[in-house]
Amino acid sequence: MRHLAQVEISDSSPIILELNDINSPKTVSLFLEKLPFSVKLNVWGEEIYTSPSPIDVQEENAKSQVSLNDVAYWPSGKAICLFFGPTPMSQKGEITPASPVNVIGKIIDPDKSVLGNAESKNATFRLKS
Repeated sequence: MRHLAQVEISDSSPIILELNDINSPKTVSLFLEKLPFSVKLNVWGEEIYTSPSPIDVQEENAKSQVSLNDVAYWPSGKAICLFFGPTPMSQKGEITPASPVNVIGKIIDPDKSVLGNAESKNATFRLKS
């Protein structure tokens, strides 16, 4: 099942996400159950990841490589990760998280300019109305 969510960041357009439970149904279900929630953002290469979220779930079909614009949950840090491009760990032509992640959807409004405005900002994840 697919659900639209958004990430609201001050002084920035919202990031629109399409959640899909095909790969990680338990993770998506818990994510939706915890909405809305607020976290602090961090930038690592072209990835935005959050401070620990209220979601706490183990690896579920976790991946060591992700695709451009994937949205994932990082069990090691209880963080939500938005992959706008490669991380410092990535090799040429791939996107590598710090450790395996549960892919939960896609960024459907992939404006990379948010990377320059996200570090240390507070953000709220909520269902898109």
